[in-house]
Amino acid sequence: MSLVDHTPEAQSADLQASEKKRRRPWWRRALRTSGIVVAIVAVVVVASSLANVAITNSEKSTLAPYGHKVSIAAGDINVFRNGKTGPTMVLLSGFGTPAPAVDFAPLIRELDAFDVIVIEGFGYGYSDTNVPNRTVENITGEIHEVLGRLSVTSPVVLVGHSVGGLYTHYYANTYPGEVSAIIGIDPMTAKTSSLQVGQASSIERTLYRLGLVRLVTTIAPSLIQPPGTAYTQHERAQTAALTNWNYGNESISDEWAQIGANSTKANTKPLPANIPVLEFLSSETVTSDASWLPNHESEVAGIATHQLELLDGAHYLHWTQSPAMAKTITAFIAAHVTG
Repeated sequence: MSLVDHTPEAQSADLQASEKKRRRPWWRRALRTSGIVVAIVAVVVVASSLANVAITNSEKSTLAPYGHKVSIAAGDINVFRNGKTGPTMVLLSGFGTPAPAVDFAPLIRELDAFDVIVIEGFGYGYSDTNVPNRTVENITGEIHEVLGRLSVTSPVVLVGHSVGGLYTHYYANTYPGEVSAIIGIDPMTAKTSSLQVGQASSIERTLYRLGLVRLVTTIAPSLIQPPGTAYTQHERAQTAALTNWNYGNESISDEWAQIGANSTKANTKPLPANIPVLEFLSSETVTSDASWLPNHESEVAGIATHQLELLDGAHYLHWTQSPAMAKTITAFIAAHVTG
């Protein structure tokens, strides 16, 4: 005997139930699908965050820090010094460069006739990353304080990449007797915009905590790794690790919020006319920004001794042009800097 009810009444009930199911509101189906998607995303994000913590701890236990810490009033700043004799040269990185001493490594190797010091400001490299108030006054004052702790007494050659150009500009006017020359690597020119400070963002740090920055840089390492063969595998490992550790930290975020105001403050005085200035400009930046070359020509026009060099390459010229840059720097210093 069949257990299935084939009576007309039963078949009609089945049809009604099937029709009711088909007529279920679309938004209920959408909510159910969305709930599944959200659950999957939540699992992925939690796994990514936990993996990021585990990998970071592992990296910090295996990658030996470079340089040494210098304690100043605001915190600890990491400093790398090549240990050479000769004129003292202070290298200042561009904004957001995760590991300045590693980033400058190809140029440092070429500048072996100089006493090279890389000062990793707050938010960079192995320096403290939770120091706010990244005003140009504080940043340059901290550089000055570090050099004092290092017992650097003779005038220094300041080398600034990108936003480091603003800081060399302001520093030379604040401590004019302590700078023997300025060298820019595709540096920012000081321009007046506004003294209004932007709002520091926490979005980048959230992406870091969720492990999404590490995920992206692992899938597409070319986003953070320099092109060419100038870096060792160990240096590339340091670059990757410190990118993930330092991304969007409090100090970096505040510095970004201050950039417009810092540029305005630096522009209150022109570069000192008696300090020799050498600037390397990137062909890519000059091509993409029509104002880049004229702005630099205008900034150095009143300087007694100045030289602009256009080099093939992107904004981080020292990634690919360190040998040529070092040769020009050495000749410039020999010709225009005494002592």
